[in-house]
Amino acid sequence: MPARQRPEQPATTPEAADQVSLWERLERPAPAPRSALTPGRIAEAAVRLADAEGLDAVTMRRLAGELGVAPMAAYRYVTGKDELLELMVDAVHRELTVPADVTGWRDTLRAHALDTRAMMLAHPWVPRAGVVMLTPHQMAAAERMLAALDGLGLDPDTMMAAFATVSAYVRGAVEAEIGVLRLMRERGWSSGQETREGLAPRMTWLMSTGRYPVYHRYTQQAARKDEPAWRFETGLGYVLDGLAAHLDA
Repeated sequence: MPARQRPEQPATTPEAADQVSLWERLERPAPAPRSALTPGRIAEAAVRLADAEGLDAVTMRRLAGELGVAPMAAYRYVTGKDELLELMVDAVHRELTVPADVTGWRDTLRAHALDTRAMMLAHPWVPRAGVVMLTPHQMAAAERMLAALDGLGLDPDTMMAAFATVSAYVRGAVEAEIGVLRLMRERGWSSGQETREGLAPRMTWLMSTGRYPVYHRYTQQAARKDEPAWRFETGLGYVLDGLAAHLDA
């Protein structure tokens, strides 16, 4: 009589996971695999699903179906949705690289900011996944930015504040851009012009009150309303200019 196959077991209990992180567990020597399932395959499938259908579509059961494995199979590596999000965030942060020929703190931070915008636009679920994950590739990206600021005469606290300021600008600006894109998708608007036309009744009334003269001038005279990349890079330049002025002082 063939031996009964033991069901897949969770990687660890939630209580134990509080003591040992996902990444520490994955660094340990792995037992001989019983299937082709790996953390990389799990992350790739989950990211693909979130990109196509949004973060809410990513469930452990749906993921098992995408991977063609038993519902409990992924629990060999992750304890649940929270750790799955860590795998996903780490996977997309692997996309952030600074070319070897980019040197100097300003060019390095600028290149990283542009890469981060591109990554977030490609994976618009990232803001919902959480700000602080402490994953290896997320930390590697932070290390590159901090290393670019190291040796400029900043004390550790100021160096971290400078890094956090640039990061906050990038995250805030791109989250706003993603919000507009989400609104356009939900309303079926395919361009900036269609979006303005859709919002026209509300905007027209607001401007007619006469309470917002500078904003009204923007609506009438702005020539780059549909250039989010220009707006992002211009704002980024202002942030980096402020940091440069501090360093020069």
